[in-house]
Amino acid sequence: MVSLSIAYVVLSWAVRIALAIEITGKRWQAGSVAAWLFVIFLQPWIGLALYVMFGRETLSKSRIDRRAELYKSVDRLVARFNENCPVTRPGLYPEQASLVQLAEQLGNLPILGGNAIDLMIDTNEVVDHIVRDIDAAKHHVHMLFYIFAADATGLKVLKALERASQRGVQCRLLVDGVGSRRMSKMWRSRILQSGIEFGVALPVGVVRSLFARVDLRNHRKVVVIDGEVGYTGSQNIVDADYGHGNLAWYDLMARILGPGVLQLQAVFVSDWYLETGVFLDDATHFPMQPVSGDVQLQVLPSGPTYPVENYQRMVVHALHVAQRNVTITSPYFIPDDAFLQAMQTATLRGVDVVLILPEHSDQFIVGNASRAYYDQLLEMGVRLCLFTNGLLHSKTMAVDEDLAFLGSSNFDIRSFALNYEINLVLYGPTSNSVLRKEHQKYLDDSYQLTVDQWDSRPRYCRRIENLTRLFSPIL
Repeated sequence: MVSLSIAYVVLSWAVRIALAIEITGKRWQAGSVAAWLFVIFLQPWIGLALYVMFGRETLSKSRIDRRAELYKSVDRLVARFNENCPVTRPGLYPEQASLVQLAEQLGNLPILGGNAIDLMIDTNEVVDHIVRDIDAAKHHVHMLFYIFAADATGLKVLKALERASQRGVQCRLLVDGVGSRRMSKMWRSRILQSGIEFGVALPVGVVRSLFARVDLRNHRKVVVIDGEVGYTGSQNIVDADYGHGNLAWYDLMARILGPGVLQLQAVFVSDWYLETGVFLDDATHFPMQPVSGDVQLQVLPSGPTYPVENYQRMVVHALHVAQRNVTITSPYFIPDDAFLQAMQTATLRGVDVVLILPEHSDQFIVGNASRAYYDQLLEMGVRLCLFTNGLLHSKTMAVDEDLAFLGSSNFDIRSFALNYEINLVLYGPTSNSVLRKEHQKYLDDSYQLTVDQWDSRPRYCRRIENLTRLFSPIL
């Protein structure tokens, strides 16, 4: 027994030392390294299991090979914009030039003008619009969602896809392997029998977990119909009370007409190729675009296969160039050091920074980790407003009067570094003013948290928050 105990101790320390050498050799942020070391030295065997599942920055070999091939074809996709878009690289205010250049360098997609955008916040209204557009489709319907639920909302959209397929419309549906796992099991046969092409992004299984991380997820939400109508934002195909009957979700989706639809198409085409090996770059998927409005935009995809954290770099830069006011909404807020420093720098320069978060979270650990940052945010002078009417799930940012962001990415470390996300960068006063009207609606259902209110919370809450914050870099 003594020898077994000694062997266990020796092996435990061997695991600690080996993992410590492995982790400290990575180009991670100091907070991430510290969090992993804390877990490993506290519970080395649990830390080893977590590292195998979530710590390796590993994609499957087939995905890596396809990504390399895709990069070779990016110029072919971008050429479609130059051929079929009436307004490319429109003139902007001089101070926005750096933002445009940064977004293009990060996401490889140029700014396009001539777009019309309709922002929608009602879940059922969004679904009804998508269904109507699918029913009017003539050539193809492309859909990509993190969650496509096997519920009433999911069935409504699936039936619309079935009707379109019966008319001869090419329908392709791509869903995440974790977020839509139940639907994939229940409806796969029905989907395929209907003639709908079906793909599962980043499927999870025992074999895959041995060679690749299982927590890298495709969190994007994209709809493209006939290459003429597009949708993106924060909403999944799921009932509004998803997961919590007393906690309705409040999302924001953009319906786009104009050249920007082709950029959404490019993201879908890229993800479809990564999962199926089929590259949909023919001209029928990238039709000539008319001028539909005066909105100038760029689509900014992000994910673990990019050399840097695209969206994090973009929003941090936007905070640094803000002059008057910034409003941010997010259901999950776990910022990295650079983002916190940018917020602090903005407030010190006199910028009015408003952060709107849900009062109640649907995630215990993530919610408490987020609240652990409230002290620091309040000390910075950030106006922290808590939404009381449900789960505020929209992920947006408005900067001054002429810059806006919206999409699928939360303002947290996981969305910045690990998830495949898609966001819109909108230039000019039109979209900004519309987004700020939605922000005001959120504020009407929120209250501003004060230092005294926050300091009066129970002591046990502080301990839970501080403990969960230790895990922030790996949540």
